[in-house]
Amino acid sequence: MDNNSNRFWAWPDELKRRGILGINQRNLDIILESNPRAFYPRVDNKLLTKEICQANGIQVPETYFIIKEHSECHRFLDLVEDRTEFVVKPSSGAAGRGIVVVAGRLGNNFFTSSGRLIEWTDLRHHLSTIISGLYSLGGQADSVIVERRIVSHPLLKSIAVEGTPDIRVILYRGVPVMAMIRLPTKMSGGRANLHQGAIAAAIELNTGRTYGGVCRDRAISMHPDTNFPIAGIELPNWKDVLEGAMKLSDALEMGYVGIDFVIDADTGPVVLEANARPGLAIQLAHREGIVPRLKYIDSIPMADRTGENRWDVIESIATKSSDFWRI
Repeated sequence: MDNNSNRFWAWPDELKRRGILGINQRNLDIILESNPRAFYPRVDNKLLTKEICQANGIQVPETYFIIKEHSECHRFLDLVEDRTEFVVKPSSGAAGRGIVVVAGRLGNNFFTSSGRLIEWTDLRHHLSTIISGLYSLGGQADSVIVERRIVSHPLLKSIAVEGTPDIRVILYRGVPVMAMIRLPTKMSGGRANLHQGAIAAAIELNTGRTYGGVCRDRAISMHPDTNFPIAGIELPNWKDVLEGAMKLSDALEMGYVGIDFVIDADTGPVVLEANARPGLAIQLAHREGIVPRLKYIDSIPMADRTGENRWDVIESIATKSSDFWRI
């Protein structure tokens, strides 16, 4: 952070000058002011989020079945039928916890996308822990969603290992202000989770092209497992991603929200979930703070940042010089 020393940390006032949004400012100045408490179930409950998406013509993974009670767990093998690929996830989970991606099967046993064997008895126990609320927000009783496994677009396979990359778009007052792609690694066990060792790369809002790159809080330029450059990749269906993000943000009526997509090889962008408390690591991927962008949105009259006018705002954000964003 300091050009005159080799230190890898910064004082609070230095971060503020760089426009970095901290967790207290995010919670008090942005989330509390922008996100009505009554609407939180729309994003905290993935089943409800799916219903909202479907009502607004936004694609989501097909739901195979839902398990709500412990007494239903024994029916799992009957309900899953002969499927060899599917995803098990908590309805009210957070940060990817409790999600199991099944990519293979041998009889009543299963294999994850990273090749790890899960015996049926272990999977049944996992279903019970989800229902008991081990992974849910607040530890409340939860439901199990079993849905279609997304097959990642072939263009993204060269930059992801053992899993499916996902895209996060942060929207403020309905306008996309930052976006990143999270790339699974061997370290992350095939999960697109930055806390577990996945990579984050920034995305140019107007082109869908990647740049930057960070892993374990360190700047990187090459994927550590494939040595493939992280920057310069043009994401497919990028305009569809932004269009879906804006449509869902409008439907959720949340002023500050993160929306996660995967790009399916057959159907294009698919919404995985929305988050009313999106993390702050996207600023590391961009190597700049998000605060100046939020202030810029606030400075634009509402009529000029709603509807189709948002495309002009997106272009404006993407083409501003770095000097413009300095506080």
